[in-house]
Amino acid sequence: MGFFSLTQELAIDLGTANTLILHNGKVAVDEPSIVALDVHSGKVVAIGRQAQMMQGKENPNIKTIRPLKNGVISDFNATELMLRGMIKKVKASGGIFSPSLRMVICIPSGSTNVEIRAVRDSAEHAGGREVFMIYEPMAAALGAGLDVEAPEGNMVIDIGGGTSEIACISLGGIVCSESITIAGDVFTSEIQNYVRQQHSIRIGERTAEAIKHSIGTAVVKLDQEPEDFVVTGPNMLTALPQQISLNYTEIAYALENSLTKLDDALMKVLGSMPPELYADIVKNGIYLAGGGALIKGLDKRLHEKTGLPFHIAEDPLRAIARGTDIALKNINRFSFLMKG
Repeated sequence: MGFFSLTQELAIDLGTANTLILHNGKVAVDEPSIVALDVHSGKVVAIGRQAQMMQGKENPNIKTIRPLKNGVISDFNATELMLRGMIKKVKASGGIFSPSLRMVICIPSGSTNVEIRAVRDSAEHAGGREVFMIYEPMAAALGAGLDVEAPEGNMVIDIGGGTSEIACISLGGIVCSESITIAGDVFTSEIQNYVRQQHSIRIGERTAEAIKHSIGTAVVKLDQEPEDFVVTGPNMLTALPQQISLNYTEIAYALENSLTKLDDALMKVLGSMPPELYADIVKNGIYLAGGGALIKGLDKRLHEKTGLPFHIAEDPLRAIARGTDIALKNINRFSFLMKG
């Protein structure tokens, strides 16, 4: 940023699991959406990756908070402090003057007016002078390289940390959509429950997350089988250390109930879609974005359920942030952006 630059433009993917901030088309911040606070003073101890390292290991003077749940703000103060800290990381490379901030933030398509206002207020309190919002499926479609303004149907499934967004888009608008709270956090919880119930071992959220990333699978048969994941934890009956080896087929079984709900939501959207757009989807296929798109075999499972072609967006973890940045660069062109 130069000496006389008075406005700094930021594209923000404020996610339940991770927050990404793009500045000048480049990722300036990519951190877990978590903040550590001093219990007595309420001051920030750490944000992002540093705070995540403290999770589950806090002493009585520190608490870690994930301020977003199911894609929406559950702790307004913690969200503001986290956003402020992350924006400061972008500003650290700036010039002498503190610039005014123009932001585009993506939000779940099922957000209520109250939830939208909470995002806007948090952004403004964190320094945003101009705040625009874009629905996540629209950002995902832009990030996947789709022409959202074309007179044809494009369909995306964005599986984030708190919500899964399924939407059909045409002519710059969302024609039909479904937003469900079956997403990354639920998958992590399902893995924790499975290990506890089937192997009588307690594991933390971070370990379950690591299992999901390593051997998280949507089908029981893969062409390339990942190596088993070794877990060590306390036995629930004896409290003595126990080590087990988890197979990817076990994780597919653990996630089955949640993935069935995702299947149902997808079929609901397909069932409510106008016939002309449905024909476009058969031709163009459905794009998967978000961290959940990385679950092994998910595209194969959904193809078997629907008979439709599925494509995984390039770098699906950052597709929504990329789309938000495209929207930021076209603020005057895109009519679907909401002014805060």
